[in-house]
Order: sequence, then C-alpha cells, then structure tokens
Amino acid sequence: MLRMFLAVTTMALAAWTGTATATEATPTPTLSATPSPSPTLTCPPALPITGSVAAVTTTSVTISYSIFFRPPCGYDPPMTISLFASREDAQQWRTPVAEAVSGPERTGTVTIGGLTPDTEYWYRFSDPDGKRDPYVIWSARTASLSSCRATATIDARWGGGFVATVTVRNTGTLPLDQWHVSWRWSGDERVQAAWGGVVETVGADVTVRNASYNGALALDGATTFGMLVATSAVPDGLTLACAR
Repeated sequence: MLRMFLAVTTMALAAWTGTATATEATPTPTLSATPSPSPTLTCPPALPITGSVAAVTTTSVTISYSIFFRPPCGYDPPMTISLFASREDAQQWRTPVAEAVSGPERTGTVTIGGLTPDTEYWYRFSDPDGKRDPYVIWSARTASLSSCRATATIDARWGGGFVATVTVRNTGTLPLDQWHVSWRWSGDERVQAAWGGVVETVGADVTVRNASYNGALALDGATTFGMLVATSAVPDGLTLACAR
C-alpha cells in the first residue's frame, strides 16, 4: 500500500514539474511599435526667385533679383543668370549667348555686358549645383544707338494752330536707311496734315516715319518733314526723340 502511494505521488510531482517548466518556457509576446511615416514637405505656393530689368545700355542689361526661399523650396546664392537669343531657346536652355554670376546676397543686381544694341534677350536663373529655376523666363532689350537727332521749328502760329518744320540729321557712325521721330503732345494738339513723313498717332503719342524717298541719310546728312497742327494753345517748342 505504501509502495503504491509513493508511486502515485512521484507521478503527480513529475507531471506538475513538466507543466511548470512548459509554462515558464512559453515566451511572452512583445508588441512592436508601428513606425510613423515621415512628414511630407510642402513648399509655399510662390516663386522661389524673381527678377526684373533694372537698367539697360546699348551693350548691357542689369537684372535685379530676389531669392525668397532656401533649399529645398528655393536656392542659395550665387545665382547664374543666362541670356538667350529667343524665348524658345530659353525654354529649352539651349545655347545661352551670355551669362553672369551674382554675388552672395539674396537680393541684388547682376550686369551682363557684351550685347548687341536694340536687341531682345530672354533670361533665366540657375544655382551653383546646376538646379534650374522652372518659372522665370522674362525678356530684356538693350537700348538703341542714338543714330539721329530731330529738331523742330515753328514757322507760323495763330489762335487755332501752327505749322512746323522738323529737321532730321544723321548723327551716327553709319548711313541710315530709315528713321522715325516721336513725341507726346502736352495739350489738345492734333496733326491735320503732314508732308515728308508718315504720321502715326495713338492718343497723345505721335510717331512720324520717313517717306519712301527720304529715309536714306548719309553721315551727317539731313532731311525735313512738315506738319499742320490744330490746337487751342500753341506750344513754345517740341521735345523730339529720333531713332533708326
């Protein structure tokens, strides 16, 4: 009887020990944290850089610029300003005709020289890493050469108008094959008739182009045109601009 009790007790202890060991060996599951997604950068809806024509000469243009944002939404100076001969070339970044590099300022000016007088160029910006600005494609035109001078003489005047003669002289370094004279009226003046030139009027702005027979002027050569003008107040004189 004692022998049977010991055998049963031994078997119970063995079963209990196995259960405890198996329980201790079962690993406790660990909850792993789900990684949060990286924030998406949103750049403000504005141009990162802008530019405008600050000044021109016959052989240069000066571009003013302002860089509003730093990378990755914008740029860091110095910036390269590239000039192109046409808008199509500028759009494709094809064959720039001239380039200049800005200083370290985020707002400043850049002058590009060696250009052709009275010529339109298109400019774009890029940074030192070659990152090209996709937005700014604007134009700049060099100034015209002063190739002629126009002076006016009022030959006769009365209460309702006057007659004037304008002398056009070639003051440039090359012969002229055409010319035009322009000015703006200060009052209610209007050209009623003209001879020696073709008149174009837009509001107060007047342009007189050469006639078919007097557009060619040799060096220091001169020609004239005349006009009959109606007005309520005859001016003391006319301030004229002349160009090829």
